[in-house]
Amino acid sequence: MSEALFPPLETPDDREAIRIGDGALSYRELAGAASAVASRLEGASRVAVWAEPTVELCVAVLGALEARASIVPLNPGLGTRELGHIVEDSAPEKLLAWPGVEAPPELAGLDRIDVDRDGRSEAAVGGPADDEDVAFVMYTSGTTGPPKGVQIPRRAIASNLDALAEIWRWTAEDRVTHALPVFHVHGLILGLLGPLRRGGSVEHVGRFSPEALARAVSRGATMVFGVPTMYTRIARQAAEDREIAEAFSHARVLISGSAALPVSVHEQIRELTGQSILERYGLTETLMNAGARLGDQVAPGRVGPPLPGVEVQLLDEEGAAIDATDDETIGEIAVRGPNLFTGYLNRPDATEEAMRDGWFMTGDMATRDAAGSLRIVGRKSTDLIKSGGYRIGAGEIEGALLEHPAVAEVAVTAKPDEDLGERIVAWVVLEDGGEATPDELIDHVARLLTKHKRPREVHFVDELPRNAMGKVMKRELGM
Repeated sequence: MSEALFPPLETPDDREAIRIGDGALSYRELAGAASAVASRLEGASRVAVWAEPTVELCVAVLGALEARASIVPLNPGLGTRELGHIVEDSAPEKLLAWPGVEAPPELAGLDRIDVDRDGRSEAAVGGPADDEDVAFVMYTSGTTGPPKGVQIPRRAIASNLDALAEIWRWTAEDRVTHALPVFHVHGLILGLLGPLRRGGSVEHVGRFSPEALARAVSRGATMVFGVPTMYTRIARQAAEDREIAEAFSHARVLISGSAALPVSVHEQIRELTGQSILERYGLTETLMNAGARLGDQVAPGRVGPPLPGVEVQLLDEEGAAIDATDDETIGEIAVRGPNLFTGYLNRPDATEEAMRDGWFMTGDMATRDAAGSLRIVGRKSTDLIKSGGYRIGAGEIEGALLEHPAVAEVAVTAKPDEDLGERIVAWVVLEDGGEATPDELIDHVARLLTKHKRPREVHFVDELPRNAMGKVMKRELGM
């Protein structure tokens, strides 16, 4: 049997649990409203949830978990093809939404239940849950084919949130604030459900702005969750507005994830606020795998050692474990532990391909230092460049280029080269008013890194191609 995912909801009180926009619910109100949803879901095995940041979303998710139904979060920004694929593949029986949500035609065939934040019920529904029950079916971004449904069990959520609580000293006294999308792991599981497992509170500020998060911290938020683009904007505005810098200086901890945080942004935030941002590393299939510890010396560009209970190996091209801790030898990250998914929905072939003797092959490449801390250098499929006999991670070069003051965004790819095997190519978006030449940027990388890691070509572009999750589609560059 599974322990309760949210013990504070078992004996709720009148402390505020969630605040989103103008809506707020106490633990007692949240528990009652979630139970009312659960009573309407009895017998349903899988339900779709319209995933936009509202109080009703929290009620819907907690109600479905209470009813032991698997939840398929639907990104409201999905195109018709992706949405149609997800609905057909996951086959949800019901749609949880609320008044004001106009569901697209692809959802017309689902039995719709409108969530009432003021609903109340104390009836027990669903019976005891099992650790292996699938809590969420979250879909990948589909960069290498149709999105795959990742089945996330309850034990992965419980173990992962508890491990993060240990390394970040996360307690019931904490109040989390963020502006993350709530249809994937970072915003939904860590950002909304994490505080509720701890017995603390969460404030989602809606649309991101540095001012909105700063106001939330001024109202008492102790933890800020964000992604690099958010911290870049925070650093930029904090440099111009001392009140924003002052507000963030009062947070207990700043957390960044989903992509590598440029070293320059680390340093700007530290200089402006006195805060060192902690990075963590995870995937939909594994939740979080590694994280920088609160209290340890922060090394920009590092995601820390493996989380408690999570095993991590670096593997060479033949699949053998790499013991090197020189921070230079690159290997593919393999993960094993209670944080792993139970497989891809309807895709046993893809599940088998991703697993090796109980280890999940992440496809991410990293180096490791003597303390066991990982430095992610890119994806095996798109970011591992073999040039002049060297194995080079695109992410390291991107980080170096982002340290140049004229560079706003960058993506590094490879192209065939008769002499080198592959040559390094940089695609650069300049800051407004920023100026740089290709030779200047090439020399900049050669000064920061070893010479063989410098780009051989630099192309200036107006924007980088991105998917719905905001990830750069490198395969479209140079086409």
